[in-house]
Amino acid sequence: MADGWQTQGGNSPGDELMQGLEDLKRTLQRFTKGVGAWLIGAAILVLWLASGFYVVGPSERGIVLRFGEVVNETGPGLRFHLPWPVERHIVVDIARVRSAEVGYRPSGTPGRSGRGAGRTIPKEALMLTGDENIVEVNLVVQYRIQDPVKYLFGAFEPERILHSSAEVALRSAVGGNTIDYTMTDGRLEVQEQAKSSLQGLLDVYQTGIVVTEARLLAVDPPNEVRDAFNDVVRALEDRDRLRQEAEGYQEDVVPKARGEAAQMVQQAEAYKSQRVIRSQGDADRFLRVLAEYEKAKSVTRDRLYLESVERIMPNMEKFILDPQNSGGVVPLLPLKDLSGGGAAAGAAASVIGEAR
Repeated sequence: MADGWQTQGGNSPGDELMQGLEDLKRTLQRFTKGVGAWLIGAAILVLWLASGFYVVGPSERGIVLRFGEVVNETGPGLRFHLPWPVERHIVVDIARVRSAEVGYRPSGTPGRSGRGAGRTIPKEALMLTGDENIVEVNLVVQYRIQDPVKYLFGAFEPERILHSSAEVALRSAVGGNTIDYTMTDGRLEVQEQAKSSLQGLLDVYQTGIVVTEARLLAVDPPNEVRDAFNDVVRALEDRDRLRQEAEGYQEDVVPKARGEAAQMVQQAEAYKSQRVIRSQGDADRFLRVLAEYEKAKSVTRDRLYLESVERIMPNMEKFILDPQNSGGVVPLLPLKDLSGGGAAAGAAASVIGEAR
């Protein structure tokens, strides 16, 4: 029975089964080896293509280079370019405001000037003014990137060029003005001159940078003569203060004087009008009296006389006597005053006679 399990080749069915499994295994290994290489190649290709995706922020610009040459400028969003080494990209922030310092460097400790601005750089800060005085100037420049292509490839080390150009522009602006003007009234003008000159130099060098602000932090004479210059500045400030106080006093006094003068003129005009009107009234009255006098001279003369006496002695009792009286005086018994309690001695009587 054991011979019945042997095959024609002398192998048992178990050996044939094992041999078939070995053949299947070798076939699967050959197939798996080819598919694995293909999958690995496909994965590498996908990763290589995926490396071409890049993101540009809202305030950024993307510059695409193909073998070192600029071929595209992209805006914000998800972008794609051919992967390295065919193309590459550079992302530049064009909204961020940067700063550069001339004459000092920021630090946590005060510099030589003692103002807390930082460490003073004498070779940058000391400058010659137009009237041949030495002044120590600290300038801060704020800027941003306007053209990213020029910033990256227009000039070599654009920020270093910015710093050198800022020093040149500042020296030119300070050298064109006197030290007193630079330290006091002309401070803003010197800033604007330095900013304009600096922007012109940056445009000539094609740096792609735009200056947003140039501000003078300190404009002082050297330490050896600083106290004297401070005294001069304080004297100028006192002069301006006194001038302003005088102008304020003038603005207060002059309108009052003008108002008083106008009031006096108006009062004079009113007095003039009053006198004119009264004179005209007196003249009209005189003419009317004259007309009445022409009609009855004696009556008018007596009336005028009596009115004058009444006006001169309004509070005295007056008696009119007939001038034809032989005695000229009539005895008077003031019964009314006697009845008033003995006040007759203080009463006055005027006897008016006509003396013709």
